Amino acid sequence: MRADLSPVIAATAQWLTRAFPATGGALAAALCEVQARQAVTVAAWLRYPKETDVALLELTGPGGSARLDWVAGADAAPAGDDEEAHAWRTWVDEVVASWAAVLLADPELAARAVAALAGSGHGTGSPAGFRRLVAPDAGDRSAAALLRHPDLLAPVAELHHHQLLARLNPGRTLIA
Repeated sequence: MRADLSPVIAATAQWLTRAFPATGGALAAALCEVQARQAVTVAAWLRYPKETDVALLELTGPGGSARLDWVAGADAAPAGDDEEAHAWRTWVDEVVASWAAVLLADPELAARAVAALAGSGHGTGSPAGFRRLVAPDAGDRSAAALLRHPDLLAPVAELHHHQLLARLNPGRTLIA
């Protein structure tokens, strides 16, 4: 696929790891970042399945992190800080962050999401490439305790949870 989602994936994963930081040092931070990046990658590939979708994203922009910062109570750029240092926040995609939060809180749904990528232009749909997302071990869970905590993720996950379910279950009516 020619179109590039890497700025959105990088910024959204960074937002998640700042809003729900790792606990336990450098190794934990690296494991937490890998899990966030895997979740965001799957969410972005589901959200933007075609090259035209990605091209439209490049034209319109992803929207930024302002609403997510407010909903999650995340620390946005402090007043008086260098605005250029926080320019990455404009590349955060709210829907992708919400879908990634859902996937991080529910490994079974994450496995379904990875499987849904099979045959897409983005990925193989192989769970092996997303092992830390779909089958986290004790070390992964410990490192990303905040990032995978369903109660902490709920405000972000609930923003667009229904849209993710609709994407994974096309043609199926959701009952509230």
